[in-house]
Amino acid sequence: MELGVGLPTSGELATPENIARVAQEAERLGYAALWTYERLLRPMEEFSIFGGPPQRVPEIYQSVYEPLETLSYVAALTERIKLGTSIVDALFHVPVVLARRFATLDRLSGGRVIAGLGQGWMPHEFETANVPMSRIGAGMDEVVAAMRACWGPDPVEYEGRYYRIAPSEVNPKPVQNHVPILLGSTTPKGVRRAARIADGVNPIAFSEESLLGLVKEYHDAVTELGRDPATAPVYVRANVPITSEPLGADRPYLGGSPRQIADDLSMLDGVGVHHVLFSNMAPTGIDGEIRLLAELREAVG
Repeated sequence: MELGVGLPTSGELATPENIARVAQEAERLGYAALWTYERLLRPMEEFSIFGGPPQRVPEIYQSVYEPLETLSYVAALTERIKLGTSIVDALFHVPVVLARRFATLDRLSGGRVIAGLGQGWMPHEFETANVPMSRIGAGMDEVVAAMRACWGPDPVEYEGRYYRIAPSEVNPKPVQNHVPILLGSTTPKGVRRAARIADGVNPIAFSEESLLGLVKEYHDAVTELGRDPATAPVYVRANVPITSEPLGADRPYLGGSPRQIADDLSMLDGVGVHHVLFSNMAPTGIDGEIRLLAELREAVG
């Protein structure tokens, strides 16, 4: 199983110097990929998030470095490690522009891109992007199809309900013959869409039970479509505290000390999880972050 690292693109460690150091140390330690994510803004008002009581969006979203620009920066500082987004909110972008940005990064990095895409969830961001939330679903299908058309041979042409590309030359093309697209999904409906339109799925690990259920839903959907689950990877995102000392019985799944996390990961062997990326929710300074990444890599082996 591969391990990935969320770059410090938000929160107290988010500086160019720390981003560069984590990227280079992660590559040196043998991590498989570096990951960024997208957030357009942090609304001032309180509102209900996923049905909960009204609240502000978490403070960590106050400032978030742009994902593809950040990966272009670290592409010049690294040589082998993959560069992924988990995720970019695809509906907020013009497909041809987003496709060209990913293709440019793939060129600059020598073919190291993993394109993790999502639909977005915050009403304020849809409003800011001038995109109706009703576009969730069918609009995502079209974004993925239009992006893949842009990465294919010229002339590129696409005709859909929401997007149109007149017969055109669209360049640069990616280095990779097939840029892998992951779909950020946390529901059975979402993983079925990932099985249908994407190369892999990128769920969040809320609990062992929910994760294993989503992996099974995804593999079942892939199989029903005539695909081999072995060729449809699962990239799990773990937004968890990584701590020096073990946490108690109420610790979050895949969180805690490096040894506790390694024990959790060992239980995922053989269930079809290809990659787990860690975004440390309890950083203890950049030196502590690097030390914990080294300890986690050693614990996992």
